[in-house]
Amino acid sequence: MTPGTLLTLAPTGAESAKADVPALPVTVEEVAGTARDGQALGAAVLHLHVRGADTRPTLDLPRVREVVAAVRESSDLVVQLSTGGAVTDPADARLAVLDAEPDAASLSLGTVNFGRDVFYNPWDLIVELHTRMQQRGIVPEYEVFDLGQLATLTRLLDRHGPPHGGHVHVDLVMGVPGGMPGTTAALAACLPFLPAGATFAATGVGRTSLPVMLAALSAGGHLRIGMEDTLTYAPGEPVRDNAQLVARAAGLARIAQRPPLSPTEARQLLGISPRTAPVPVEVPR
Repeated sequence: MTPGTLLTLAPTGAESAKADVPALPVTVEEVAGTARDGQALGAAVLHLHVRGADTRPTLDLPRVREVVAAVRESSDLVVQLSTGGAVTDPADARLAVLDAEPDAASLSLGTVNFGRDVFYNPWDLIVELHTRMQQRGIVPEYEVFDLGQLATLTRLLDRHGPPHGGHVHVDLVMGVPGGMPGTTAALAACLPFLPAGATFAATGVGRTSLPVMLAALSAGGHLRIGMEDTLTYAPGEPVRDNAQLVARAAGLARIAQRPPLSPTEARQLLGISPRTAPVPVEVPR
């Protein structure tokens, strides 16, 4: 059991509209402020879906780079870009976000029904993401929506080697309509199939958020929270902002006597190399 708890903040996602959820951070300034506030409360990783100036999800590379730079200026959080994007995004655009040079990126391990939509993740795309991240020094977070996808992870590692940094970290995404339920029994069923030495986090979507957090902490796991995954803090009570969700998760982690890890400790756990400052270029006088 890891002595601390890795808190990953997923503040925005690609599903909710700003018009419907005014507190959702979508501008560059809002995301940067959310990163700063999240770190102050205990978050160590920021899982990013980027929105354009029109507030809609985008994988436009200049915009992605702008948001990454703003987060790094406002915080020390590990920057983890989503390679899932929106369910309608093509594979080439999803691969291209790696050009923004994040510290880490998500890597979904299988196709899954996503409500009425289909989140398409064929084997060849999984392999391409894995190998590109190896080559570029980007650490993957393996996203698992159902038990069988852990068998895909074993197959991937056996055939194509360990991820950059050598450490395998899995996020169990639970409660998606079409994926595994957000229950203690489902979480417990996954644990024997994790690769040896792997760590895991769990994400409870919607009303499963709190039970999944408690189950993950009791099993020595880590937590992903944020308005990407839940917009209700309690029955009939909308989430005020992402800081409210980070504060609750950090409080539960401390009650479990596994306080939140710092961004530096998160980098050590995940095998993320420290970022190096650019070498200054001497300009002739």
